[in-house]
Amino acid sequence: MHCLFCKHSDTEVMETRVAEDGTTVRRRRQCPHCNKRFTTYERVEELPILAIKKDGRRERFDREKLRRGILKAVGKTTVTANQVDQIVDTVESEIKQKETTEIDTQAVGNLVAKELKKIDKIAYIRFASVFRQFVDLDDFKKELKRL
Repeated sequence: MHCLFCKHSDTEVMETRVAEDGTTVRRRRQCPHCNKRFTTYERVEELPILAIKKDGRRERFDREKLRRGILKAVGKTTVTANQVDQIVDTVESEIKQKETTEIDTQAVGNLVAKELKKIDKIAYIRFASVFRQFVDLDDFKKELKRL
């Protein structure tokens, strides 16, 4: 690594620490030429996850957008913000375990619905009604029978 100050081509690592979250390595370096010290950080480069919309458009997966959508469905239910965060973490983790960096929004919705179904049936029905685009009472009845 080149020195930040004098641009010398070789620096020495004085200290290495792993960050608390385990995803970053912090290195303290010193230049043997000018003796100045500086810090570098090393991270794994993650590929962006792309969500494929119903109309074929692709947009970057946004965990905050997912969280907001779930929060709308769980409003005035017993589902806590902590549980919503756990759902988002679980869904994101499952997406990252797939062999591809693209996932259609239908699959994301199915993952959320599966998690909500375990926690709160009302929140699940509310989410499913928007996600699966219920148009009349029969759609609700069919889903309720499946529960």
